[in-house]
Amino acid sequence: MSTLDRLNVTLQADSRLAALYKKGFPLIEQELVDQAEEPLQEGDLVTIEDERGEFVAKGYYGQQNKGRGWVLSTKKQEEINASLFMQRIQKAVAMRGQLFADEQTNAFRLFNGEGDGIGGITIDFYAEYGVITYYSEGIYSMKEWVMEAVERTYPFIGIYEKKRFANKGTYVEDDDFVSGEEAPEPLAILENGISYAVYLNDGPMTGIFLDQREVRKRIHEHYAKGKTVLNTFSYTGAFSVAAATGGASETTSVDLASRSKERTIEQFQMNEVDPEEQRIHVMDVFDYFKYAQKKSLAFDLVVLDPPSFARSKKQTFSVAKDYPSLLSQAIAITEENGVIVASTNNSVLGMRKFKTFVEQAFKSQKVDYTILEEFTVPVDYPYLNQYKESNYLKVLFIQRED
Repeated sequence: MSTLDRLNVTLQADSRLAALYKKGFPLIEQELVDQAEEPLQEGDLVTIEDERGEFVAKGYYGQQNKGRGWVLSTKKQEEINASLFMQRIQKAVAMRGQLFADEQTNAFRLFNGEGDGIGGITIDFYAEYGVITYYSEGIYSMKEWVMEAVERTYPFIGIYEKKRFANKGTYVEDDDFVSGEEAPEPLAILENGISYAVYLNDGPMTGIFLDQREVRKRIHEHYAKGKTVLNTFSYTGAFSVAAATGGASETTSVDLASRSKERTIEQFQMNEVDPEEQRIHVMDVFDYFKYAQKKSLAFDLVVLDPPSFARSKKQTFSVAKDYPSLLSQAIAITEENGVIVASTNNSVLGMRKFKTFVEQAFKSQKVDYTILEEFTVPVDYPYLNQYKESNYLKVLFIQRED
């Protein structure tokens, strides 16, 4: 869709919404969209006015699981065009100068959606390759602006795109390679001096969650040495690798996905860690907890980083409903004075509520605890104070007190 094809629809916000937008709230709400006389089309531009008809903000319409589009400017004279995208993306890249200069790390978030000024899109940097993720058809209709800004801002070897705007934000299966040279498979990246294997053209995820960079570093440098480590919902074993290379006596990785084992083995091999000396289980985490208790197994360090929602043949798991139970079972197989790394990326769940889950779980086990450290999103994931959900990551290092 070209700029000429876009409708510019004016919508009126009530006093409550108008006040929120004036303060910097970035999400276009459904109640605002409902006012349109004709159904909005993906990529239509939206001008928001207050009840007196005075300008408040402007943005675009794009359905995604978070809302119905994003505010891009609160300046009446600022146009939504290629120039705006260029300015915002160039500014974001300039702000990552310290990460570009870090010789121990070459994978990080280059552009973080609304935190960098354009909601609905992220750009990740993987060892000179770029991965652009679009979260609605609306922002994808502006792809030409995005690509022009990216190509004129940084000389990527190759660029990939992920389309996450199917039903409920699920991934659209496609060839994700867009331009330049294709990356090797796997592509070796470096994070805090540790090597990880990623796949840029193999589904919605690449093999590592970049927002956990500082947590992996902390485990590697301060918590792993000489310890037995259990990594649940282990995915490709990134936490296990961080622990093993940090001197853990043994790691155990547990994930239900059958591919997790081969990918975890690959991650160990990337760092010259013998996979035969580690334990890798393809099984349901709750089944493993039962197995561990039956075998009287206990660990010095337990990592709990479940997806917000998961379904297996036996049960469904929801962070909002089931995290206290999950944590209770983890406490039961944690050594005396051991540490649990409790993590969630559920954007709706705040840190205060998350801490009540911790209190509830330890109380159920009649065990005292101390929260040693807290982490949220790293510096390359800027967020808006006016939109708390953008600071979605909550990580607590909790010591069991015996």
